[in-house]
Amino acid sequence: MRRIYIFDTTLRDGEQSPGVNLLPEEKLEIAHQLERLDVDVIEAGFPATSEGDFLAVSRIAQEVREPVIAALARTHPSDIEAAARALEKAARPRIHTFTSFSRIHIERMLRKSEEEVLEMSVAAVRQARRYVDDVEFSGQDAGRADPEYMVRVIEAVIEAGATVINIPDTVGWTLPEEFGALIATLRRRVRGIERVTLSVHCHNDLGLATANTLAGLQAGADQAEVAVNGIGERAGNTSLEEVVMAIAARGDRLGMYTGVETREIMAASQLVRRLTGMPVQPNKAIVGANAFAHESGIHQDGVLKERRTYEILDPEAVGLDSSNLVLGKHSGRHAFAARLEALGYRLERERLEAAFRRFKALTDQTKEVRDGDLVALVEASLREEAEAVADHGGDAA
Repeated sequence: MRRIYIFDTTLRDGEQSPGVNLLPEEKLEIAHQLERLDVDVIEAGFPATSEGDFLAVSRIAQEVREPVIAALARTHPSDIEAAARALEKAARPRIHTFTSFSRIHIERMLRKSEEEVLEMSVAAVRQARRYVDDVEFSGQDAGRADPEYMVRVIEAVIEAGATVINIPDTVGWTLPEEFGALIATLRRRVRGIERVTLSVHCHNDLGLATANTLAGLQAGADQAEVAVNGIGERAGNTSLEEVVMAIAARGDRLGMYTGVETREIMAASQLVRRLTGMPVQPNKAIVGANAFAHESGIHQDGVLKERRTYEILDPEAVGLDSSNLVLGKHSGRHAFAARLEALGYRLERERLEAAFRRFKALTDQTKEVRDGDLVALVEASLREEAEAVADHGGDAA
């Protein structure tokens, strides 16, 4: 079993989601929850971008002591100096410096030559190592880059002192087999790769971020860069909860484990959605409202008899109290009776059948029947029965 390190970028790449702007105290609150989640690395922000982000990284570095605290910096000397100053009080600081690997980025965005980018990368890593012992280097758009060029740059920055090499699929371009093959190639061809942590950072533009991340880990990467609820640029980053729970559920097949305290996942998800204002789609894996919900009568009957018939994860493992049996038009008697019992009603067969008929009639008029509706329905049924008995002088059965 291989230990996989979880690098959380909710506070940096996640905050780059359009419309999200976290205040320093909000970032600090999320960082404390990430510490309770036991992630290995918190990327706290990009100090050179604003005074607020510098302050947020500084406060997190000072107050959050267990995880590694990383600060992002371009290969600009001023960026690296800002990151170093923000991390001065960190117990375990990391400077994360980045450039680009792909030709379209180098020529069209950076407007540099490949040799210039290589030289800037080496200089940035050497500068960062003067401030901290832990330096991560990333090359944007690695999924569309020339592997030969990547090998040259990675070997040079390892020689310069990089301790972590991150391979980002920045625009979510690769397919899982391609991304896995890329990681395997780098593992095989880069001199000195065994001396560093190899990391993967995938985006979800084609909905493949989690699949690509797992493929990269299977091919030999040691660290997964993720965000709570999968938030981030455009379609988002790889979802923390999906990667962590995939490894938790299928660790025997993957040969991996993480140190994450999974029972804190739901608390982290709810905090991030509240502070960012970004809702989570109901059918989102692990943390969506429907992830452990069942409406179909067949599914409800199976779950009530044996949870594992339709749930591959224990809801308590991610911080939920239980599964949620949603009562609607597809629900059956078993789930209906179970919910009534939970509400304090134990009805004999005839009364249960009468209440169930009322329930079915109600489901034709509304999408979901809530507990208050059930209580009103049962009470009305019992009241009508009592009135009928009174009308017949107490002789009605």
